[in-house]
Amino acid sequence: MESKTPAGLKAGGRKLWRSVTVDYELGEHELSILLEAARTVDALDALQEIVREEGVTNVSPQGVRAHPALVEARQQRVTLAKLVASLRIPLEDEDAGTRLPQKRVGPRAVSAIR
Repeated sequence: MESKTPAGLKAGGRKLWRSVTVDYELGEHELSILLEAARTVDALDALQEIVREEGVTNVSPQGVRAHPALVEARQQRVTLAKLVASLRIPLEDEDAGTRLPQKRVGPRAVSAIR
């Protein structure tokens, strides 16, 4: 059953929201994660539009560099991947019977400074 699409989402975010909620019943915490993923999709769309209009490079006093919107888009893609992975939604081509559940483990070990 599809959950009501939250206000404020743009086309990309609404598409992600609907594509997930139409097929999966999510708990409140999962809906919060999905909302952040949808907002991230919208941010990526806005950043991509900036890069499309201004190009992938930017001239600064330090010389030609990657456009700041391109750099931020890379960070937003990493965030989106983590958010979507945390929802643990199976890929369309995966057979649910052969898929191993994602393991939940504690924090990574901290190495002592020598």
